[in-house]
Amino acid sequence: MRAYLCALAALTGSLVAASVEARPLKVMALDQCADQYALALAPDADLALSPRADDPDAWLRNAAAGRLRVRPTLEVAVAIKPDVVVRYWGGDARLLARLERDGVRVLTINDASDFDGIRANIRIVSAGLNRPDRGEALIARMDARLATAASATQPNRMAQYLTPGGFTAGPGTLIDAILLAGGFRNAARDPGFNPVSVERIALFPPARFILAFFDQPRADWRGPGRHPVVRKAAEGRVAARLPAAALTCPAWFAADAAAMIGHGK
Repeated sequence: MRAYLCALAALTGSLVAASVEARPLKVMALDQCADQYALALAPDADLALSPRADDPDAWLRNAAAGRLRVRPTLEVAVAIKPDVVVRYWGGDARLLARLERDGVRVLTINDASDFDGIRANIRIVSAGLNRPDRGEALIARMDARLATAASATQPNRMAQYLTPGGFTAGPGTLIDAILLAGGFRNAARDPGFNPVSVERIALFPPARFILAFFDQPRADWRGPGRHPVVRKAAEGRVAARLPAAALTCPAWFAADAAAMIGHGK
């Protein structure tokens, strides 16, 4: 009888372990950037996405259709009990402290100023989701897009990146890396993100413009980048128009933005 009970206990334990193992990984994304990583790297997981997962400026908004979307709050996290949480900027201090105390694996997407930084992000998140092969496949896709962008480049081209709010991006930014990958030298000399005045553009119009975020009608609709003087200066000089969805997150689709620039999209 004792041997029978021991065997039964072992069998029950094996069945419970197999049941837990068979359960899909439960992943909670705390912001729109985290949504993109979760959808790309763990589409087979039990995903709880942020409320912005299907917004027009989300790269994988179509893949978010039909997925659970929740507010990134402590109360929701307690109810969902995720195995893994992915975040870029989302989650307040109270939520993050509770997740750490409960031993939940939190994967943080870091800011990236170049494509090596994006590769590191992909590897960190894919490893944390137990999907390293998917991560390497995503990196391979990004590198293929960068090769496509490089094949269309022409030497000595210069362009000014500009948003509706009148901002440009200089050295040390991912935008600068995207412009270089797309075959352009950056007209912005100052590091980081800086405003560009309407007057400067009127007096010293760049040879080419790379316009970004202009596909969002409500984005800075009265900003300097939409000023009639700027519009006139940009006539016939727009090398590419980049959609917001390609630029809202330090992710693999930054290579798609570079390919758009290289091919004049």
